[in-house]
Amino acid sequence: MKRPRNPPAMDQLWQSIGGDAQKLMKAIQAGKESSALGYLHWDKLLHLDLPEGLTREEWWFGIKMSRGAGHSTLPLLRPKPGEPKFTYSMPGPKSRLLHDIDLHAGGRIEMPEQVTNRETKNQYYVSSLIEEAITSSQLEGATTTRKIAENLIRTGRTPRDRSEKMILNNYRTMQHISEIKDEQLSPQLVLDIHRAVTQGTLEDTSEEGRLRRSDEKIVVSDSDGTVHHVPPHADELEDRLEAMCNFANGQPEDEFIHPVLRSIFLHFWLGYDHPFVDGNGRAARALFYWSMLHQDYWLTEFISISQILLKAPAKYSRSFLLTETDDNDLTYFLLHQLEVITRSIEELLNHIKRRARKLQEVERRVRHLEPLNHRQRALLGHALKHPGHRYTIASHIRSHNVVHQTGRTDLQSLTKRGLLSSEKIGRTWYFTVPLDLEQRLASVGSEAQVNQVGCTSNL
Repeated sequence: MKRPRNPPAMDQLWQSIGGDAQKLMKAIQAGKESSALGYLHWDKLLHLDLPEGLTREEWWFGIKMSRGAGHSTLPLLRPKPGEPKFTYSMPGPKSRLLHDIDLHAGGRIEMPEQVTNRETKNQYYVSSLIEEAITSSQLEGATTTRKIAENLIRTGRTPRDRSEKMILNNYRTMQHISEIKDEQLSPQLVLDIHRAVTQGTLEDTSEEGRLRRSDEKIVVSDSDGTVHHVPPHADELEDRLEAMCNFANGQPEDEFIHPVLRSIFLHFWLGYDHPFVDGNGRAARALFYWSMLHQDYWLTEFISISQILLKAPAKYSRSFLLTETDDNDLTYFLLHQLEVITRSIEELLNHIKRRARKLQEVERRVRHLEPLNHRQRALLGHALKHPGHRYTIASHIRSHNVVHQTGRTDLQSLTKRGLLSSEKIGRTWYFTVPLDLEQRLASVGSEAQVNQVGCTSNL
């Protein structure tokens, strides 16, 4: 990825334009008007038509001056020596994104019943964990296919390679994040999260759950070897980690920072400090989830930000670089992440609508049967799309977060109705989707007819 070009130095621009009051006012006015084009970086400005009567440098100066009054300094996050303080702003039109996230992720206004109903929300919870585990790992180089990865998690089999270990680690870590969401963040908890996401995936196992040492020269670079980021010195990491935890836990108390912004800045913070030899990205995204849940954004359990990030990974990386190349202006990363969170919520809502339509179709097809529960209807919806697929009691339990007896009864009942076939291999019962399931559902007229289609032995 090409590194964004650094803007001209503001002190030099001031020397060339500051003494011309008329030019200065014209530049600032052009800067204000350019906000309609988005939050522009110098690298983007180089490709736009100039306002009449201004050079590109003068236009940039006006943009920076018009932004300055609305900027806030981010407390506790220290820049590297010689760099400006981290600042951020919330452009007016983008404030609606925060409002939408507050309504959907923190409240229950008009939220679909599927994620508020005790009987159905587990299905969406497990699916979101799987999606986040897979895509977060793929962002870091995991190459396992989605089908294989989902099978790994749902069946509980042993991972075969590093990619599968990354995915399973992420899945278990996300489960753990939900369990510790009410705890205060501490340096030890951050180390534990890192150990959880990297266990068995690093060449040197001693790197799991520990800060990088001063003899470990870590930089962020691309495949061509171009260095994009040199993190703070390892000797600073303990103090920086302590400061990050204080910030995550709500300090400074006398300065309000919107909870969603705090979570986003925590995501950036760990990426900037890069405190580990490897696994920083996975740990940073896990901390984002912890922070959102810790601050009562309950819907975060059901969304996957990595699913959105994976669709445009270059934009994700670039949002870090835009911040660092423009005087540590966090607004670039902030706006990118707000868009990501908003889109992930939209993906969830659209997914729920699609699932609802599928389940309605299943319900139409099984209207002649005595009522099936929501888990059985969900399984039939999946089965119609996957003829020949095999389920186990263990996979059904994992998919719906139920106890063994409930999972066993669900599958037995469907088998007795002829909608699954069963066989025992070794000590495991397998329940297979008949290739003609659609025809069976369409032709069934009564419970008695279904029972004639297939039979099952005592399990």
